[in-house]
Amino acid sequence: MKTLMETIRKLGTARRAAAMAAAVGLAAGPLSASPAMGQGGSDTATPIRHVVVIFQENVSFDHYFGTYPNAANSDGVPFQAKSDTPSVNGLSPALLNNNPNMYNGAVANPFRLSHSQSATCDEDHNYGAEQLAFDLGLMDNFPATTGSGCGGGYDYGHGAGIVMGYYDGNTVTALWNYAQYFALNDNFFGSTFGPSTPGALNLVAGNTYPATPSGSTPKVVDIGGDGAGTLVGDLDPTGDICSGGVTITMGGRNIGDLLNAKGISWGSFMGGFDLNVTNPNGTTGCNRSHNASTGGTITDYIPHHAWFQYFPSTANPTHARPNVPPSEYGTSADTSANHEYDILDFFAALKAGNLPAVSFLKAPAFEDGHAGYSDPLDEQSFLVTVLNALQKSPFWNSTAVFITWDDSDGWYDHQMGPIINSSSVYNSVNNAQYGDNLSGTGKCGNGTPLAGIEGRCGYGPRIPMLVVSAWARRNFVSHSLADFGSILRFIEDNWGTGRIGNGSFDAVSGSVTNMFNFNGESDSRRLFLDPTTGQPVGRR
Repeated sequence: MKTLMETIRKLGTARRAAAMAAAVGLAAGPLSASPAMGQGGSDTATPIRHVVVIFQENVSFDHYFGTYPNAANSDGVPFQAKSDTPSVNGLSPALLNNNPNMYNGAVANPFRLSHSQSATCDEDHNYGAEQLAFDLGLMDNFPATTGSGCGGGYDYGHGAGIVMGYYDGNTVTALWNYAQYFALNDNFFGSTFGPSTPGALNLVAGNTYPATPSGSTPKVVDIGGDGAGTLVGDLDPTGDICSGGVTITMGGRNIGDLLNAKGISWGSFMGGFDLNVTNPNGTTGCNRSHNASTGGTITDYIPHHAWFQYFPSTANPTHARPNVPPSEYGTSADTSANHEYDILDFFAALKAGNLPAVSFLKAPAFEDGHAGYSDPLDEQSFLVTVLNALQKSPFWNSTAVFITWDDSDGWYDHQMGPIINSSSVYNSVNNAQYGDNLSGTGKCGNGTPLAGIEGRCGYGPRIPMLVVSAWARRNFVSHSLADFGSILRFIEDNWGTGRIGNGSFDAVSGSVTNMFNFNGESDSRRLFLDPTTGQPVGRR
């Protein structure tokens, strides 16, 4: 498999995706499932027996779906919405033409980024800066606080005003097509403000506390006498062989612990996790890399994205390889990898007729959509390859795929969420980056923090979330309030694991079940897309 995957990486985007599908044995049609695999060993509350969470990087709702379902069709890939497509809470004519944001003394209206402008700058998306951008709920301070111009021309002359840019269906074509055939939520938020690591931890634990740092850092706040605090920034996991700088260890439980307690199969599949692979450019180990969309290279594996590496109970610090065949990945039979795998292992398991009950997927960095080193087109290639493979598998009629993003990257979004968790943190080192600023300096809301834990101001920025499943409502937009904890809650309720506890957001998160139609039988719906264009190449 390793030699084959190295060959695949040398191909162009479209050929790479086609070869990947062939490599995992899916090009010719559905596989025969191993009878014992993928059922998780227990009954489920819904017809969903397999949940796949694809967690991408750094996108606000308006940045990808602000004008959905209306595309300019002036460049890129043509997109024409179905006539009965519901509207979203997006960019109104008033917001597009008379926006309250200002830059360099002039109105900074949202503007469309063309297909040729898919690669952009990385914006400021720190915990405090994002709150300042919200400006007490006025949503009018983005260029001044999260906007970040960059060299190399990737701000396209807008400077910090690039933060107001958005894409439409001519660039994020696959995602708009998935929304047409499945379900989209326009009222989904990051559980808290801040960058990737808080988002990753909220996805799997509903909590960014207690974090114990290896040294002094303003990114862990409200430290008490026990040395633990709340994480508000990006830090690598302690013990990971690829980590660097100040690191943290998380206390408490995560969803993996709950699944283990019930004997339910699960796996974390991350790009670049297998350190034995040598990439076509000769890189290997922690330095496996690909070309970045904005030039240079980016390592495939980024430790501060690695959800389960932060918890001693679910960590695989040496990236040890599984001691079982792919047909048993994710099960308790694998006593070596501790449920931590490479993204290539996901395809290998699928080829072997195995889909764990719960899978968390992270693309190699160059395909994760993160501005500054990835872009929507590389991201599209990864998403379509995964979803085409799943739809050709025997598990499709019992699978639900949740697609969402870890944070907003600071990109403009016009909608503030409710303050469901207050916080009062003044960070004496740099409050503008690592302290609360939503309701004033050192303040977020007026309530009592959930479980008394400070440093978790939320909800944070609005983020897209899609459900792709034969059980999803068709061409449906949910307006139900939800956050990362809602995905946790769906998994917990489906397998009866109970809640995580310790102040996890899963206890207060809204439900996403209205995005499904569990009445009657699955309609076996499938939508196959071209990974380069995002356009349909087959459906049923």
